Amino acid sequence: MNNQKQQKPTLSGQDEKERFDPTQFQDCIIQGLTETGTDLEAVAKFLDASGAKLDYRRYAETLFDILVAGGMLAPGDDKMRTHICGFAAQEDLGTMQAFAQVFNKLIRRYKYLEKGFEDEVKKLLLFLKGFSESERNKLAMLTGVLLANGTLNASILNSLYNENLVKEGVSAAFAVKLFKKSWINEKDINAVSASLRKVSMDNRLMELFPANKQSVEHFTKYFTEAGLKELSEYVRNQQTIGARKELQKELQEQMSRGDPFKDIILYVKEEMKRNNIPEPVVIGIVWSSVMSTVEWNKKEELVAEQAIKHLKQYSPLLAAFTTQGQFELTLLLKIQEYCYDNIHFMKAFQKIVVLFYKAEVLSEEPILKWYKDAHVAKGKSVFLEQMKKFVEWLKNAEEESESEAEERD
Repeated sequence: MNNQKQQKPTLSGQDEKERFDPTQFQDCIIQGLTETGTDLEAVAKFLDASGAKLDYRRYAETLFDILVAGGMLAPGDDKMRTHICGFAAQEDLGTMQAFAQVFNKLIRRYKYLEKGFEDEVKKLLLFLKGFSESERNKLAMLTGVLLANGTLNASILNSLYNENLVKEGVSAAFAVKLFKKSWINEKDINAVSASLRKVSMDNRLMELFPANKQSVEHFTKYFTEAGLKELSEYVRNQQTIGARKELQKELQEQMSRGDPFKDIILYVKEEMKRNNIPEPVVIGIVWSSVMSTVEWNKKEELVAEQAIKHLKQYSPLLAAFTTQGQFELTLLLKIQEYCYDNIHFMKAFQKIVVLFYKAEVLSEEPILKWYKDAHVAKGKSVFLEQMKKFVEWLKNAEEESESEAEERD
């Protein structure tokens, strides 16, 4: 038996040079791409095999610069070294999808290249001004496809918030191509918005424009005219949701401080107007804010008394936003849902409604409508039974008023 240790295979001197010398590494990749030609399947196989002898980990930036931009970002070089790259390919989605597959296969094979690839794309985005319109379009499509299939993380889009790119309108124009030609085309607005939310980018899209144009109106107009109405609507909805959350937070703080109701009402109405928040939504926000300022007793027999005392204090605030029958009905439904969702309030529903009737927050017509057919299913049988006697009293009072009016006539 031969006990002599087997020697591990070693790279030849030339291979060692290609492995550790950046210029040799670049030349080796370019030569391989030249030999494969435009057959992207052959390109993928070449890259897969080359990872065994070339130091992809060390030269990831060089590798992706070549594959995307033909090596034009290499120090001291602003020209393409190869035409087997994304920038030299045809400017259409199908071709960019095929190139995306090359990157997918390469990164699946050499997982450590993932971060290097993201870093390279970030750098490419920062250099957008130096690329031709066609190159920008190709990069936008390629990036969109890679975002859609999960190869890239949406955080790479932070590069688009570069001040110079934003100022010259490059960021917004690039975003249109990215969303319209590939990302939303590959997925849908729901999937795109989910990716943006994961990296807290969903509330930053207006930063694609200079500070003096960062408004929902400008964003909506720009992207709707570019054929991205669904993105415009998404941003508008996000802005509205953000404004509502901010309103509720500030409202709760004002209540905790004990600010005068007139100041709170003025603030809420200004925010309604500024952010175009409809009255029914505001009623829900005011109601939930009022109910969240108290540590409620968990005992059913005690919470009703506590609720009446608390809500009596806040009746003037609620009355300021229930100035029409439909808004009163909105509040009634909010009360019904709250009492059902918080089980210890189940027996307090009728007492709250009567309190608000006496305090002129609610009037008889919306209450009767709610009882007849405008209630929701939550706790329906329990609450209708609770309200039965009060509703009968309201109907009798209404009939007596009508009779008295007829007699006077």
